[in-house]
Amino acid sequence: MVVDMVSTRRHVTSVEGLGVEGLGVEGLGVEGLGSEAIAPVVSEKMALSHPRQPLRPDLPTMYDLPSEDPEEPGLPDEFHDLQPQLLSRTLSLTQYRPEDCFTVSDLNVYYDENHTGWYKRPDWFLTVGVSRMYNDEDARRSYVVWQEGKSPDVVVEILSEGTEAEDLGRFYEAISEASGEGASASTSEISETDQNTETLENLAVADLAVLKTSRERPPEKFEVYETYLQVPHYLVYDRRTQVLRYFQWIEGAYQERSLNPTPPMVWLADLDIGLGIWRGKFEGIPGNWLRWCDRQGNWLLTDTEQANQQLAQERQAREQAEAKLLQTARNLLATGMAADQVAEIVGLSTDQIAEVLEGQD
Repeated sequence: MVVDMVSTRRHVTSVEGLGVEGLGVEGLGVEGLGSEAIAPVVSEKMALSHPRQPLRPDLPTMYDLPSEDPEEPGLPDEFHDLQPQLLSRTLSLTQYRPEDCFTVSDLNVYYDENHTGWYKRPDWFLTVGVSRMYNDEDARRSYVVWQEGKSPDVVVEILSEGTEAEDLGRFYEAISEASGEGASASTSEISETDQNTETLENLAVADLAVLKTSRERPPEKFEVYETYLQVPHYLVYDRRTQVLRYFQWIEGAYQERSLNPTPPMVWLADLDIGLGIWRGKFEGIPGNWLRWCDRQGNWLLTDTEQANQQLAQERQAREQAEAKLLQTARNLLATGMAADQVAEIVGLSTDQIAEVLEGQD
């Protein structure tokens, strides 16, 4: 099958017919990390690095290529619903405003303008440098690469029974061969290859046309991410075994990278953010979750955690201020100063001063 890749290299000036600008991401950083996670300061550099390209009127848009398909099954389980939420809610990239980062789960990604109906549906993906809203005005119904002008920067797949081969591609085959399952398969493949060679020699022209048509089936996910989209960071997580695998796109192909034993297990240098497996409770459900972290392994907070942290800090500040006033009142009362004078000086009520006096008795 002839592959019409979105681009021949990650950093390009344009792709014929697409007008795709350079896909490199530089200068990203993460601030407000761990327990100190607060809203980042927005700088002038946070403008869109990939301005939207003019729409191609000759190709379908997201309005023509939605994600809803009543024939497809729903989510495999609740984890597949909650895990993407945690990834989106703990993501913090200070070089980009939230409206210039697009994260989503289970949205169709249409990737080949020569086969406009072909799509893949990642469990979760991130694209930086694009508008959060489609054309700055509408929620996306799908992600159409030739209209967006940019492929996703990070894709996360959560393994389910039966999806390993498609999600891991040749790396799944390598595991099968290492376990001994590949030996018989290899022998079978050799036998089939010999038979196919002999059969092809006898095929009529019409039969060859049929064979070519059969090869026009959509490629599997791993090939799409590696060859068509060239996603820089591809992560696959098996929650059943708590195994995370990281594939980095380098010089035209994915290379599996080793993981650190402690967070950050994976460090995405160009995004200046880490990923690890966090044991905790999210939305009331305990589990081993993928979660973003800083370079020191501090987990980044969700929006709810940040709000709760701010409330706790404000409450603590009030309690500390009140304790300081009460101590000042005690010191003044110890000098023999009248209670009403102390109350006026420290700004406490007479009832509060009375409680201080009772505490001294």
